[in-house]
Amino acid sequence: MTTRRSLIQSASALAAFGPLSPLIARAQALEQVKIINGFPAGGTADTTSRRVGENLRGSRYTSNAAVVENKPGAGGRIACETVKNAAPDGRTLLLTPYSCTSVYPHIYTKLSYDPFKDLMPVSIAAVMHHGLAVGPLVPASVKTVKDYVAWCKANPEKASYGSPAAGSLPHFLGALLSGYSGVALTHVPYRGSVPGVADMIGSQIASMFTPSGDFLANHKAGKIRMIATSGPVRSPFSPEVATFTEQGFPDLMVEEWFGFYAPARTPSAIIDSANTAINAALKDPAVISGLGTFGLAAAGSSVREMDKSQRDAYYRWGPLVKHLGFTGMS
Repeated sequence: MTTRRSLIQSASALAAFGPLSPLIARAQALEQVKIINGFPAGGTADTTSRRVGENLRGSRYTSNAAVVENKPGAGGRIACETVKNAAPDGRTLLLTPYSCTSVYPHIYTKLSYDPFKDLMPVSIAAVMHHGLAVGPLVPASVKTVKDYVAWCKANPEKASYGSPAAGSLPHFLGALLSGYSGVALTHVPYRGSVPGVADMIGSQIASMFTPSGDFLANHKAGKIRMIATSGPVRSPFSPEVATFTEQGFPDLMVEEWFGFYAPARTPSAIIDSANTAINAALKDPAVISGLGTFGLAAAGSSVREMDKSQRDAYYRWGPLVKHLGFTGMS
């Protein structure tokens, strides 16, 4: 996928979508904007929405800080459908990981939205790595991915892993590890990362794959142990944790991003002002620091860069989804 560095360095013209709104043509800011995300409060999607939304205040896009509305459930699909059906007037944005727009179309035969027709890219917001962590159910001697695989093989009744949603990239990472290692791993889907991490700490599940930022606080507190991250290099937020590639599992290397979308047919001038405001917010040191606390690297983009990255991910994950046998889910 497009890396943070290439997102920052590459420059491309803003794509034009839809008819021009006379109101926005006069550069009149909207009074109130709402950001909808499909995951519970306290997680990486929520903090991205709030950190960026707070800093949209006083921009050409909106006079006030954005109101954040969490609509957890169905792995983020409920939020996508909500924004699909919202008025295309700039007052409603979606914040979602790209799995909802680039991976789900390969999985769900009755997806309630078409990410390429019903949603319009506005800007990438933050890049994240996923991680594998183990909880108290797994002995302290398990320090690497190979240790974990060996333990799962010896303890098949305990070999379970959680993910923030069925069909999410963390779900696929667990499935890929299971396939490449030849060890059966039972998947336990959650409605977001937060409840899954809580169950892992409580020894209800052995391990979890999820954005590494959702592990950081408990990892640093010693309540769980993060044993791998999915980036091409070690995360600057947990440099002591080796990557999957370093540990002999290069096929588990992946970066994912959170991005902002608007409903289809939103006027191009609104998209332009929203993109400008979001990118300005992502350059604020307080936003960069706040996102970093959750293992997120602020990374704005143009509309065109986001659209290309979404399509690249769509074509990359299609064959993998088919190989893993996830097609046909409803």
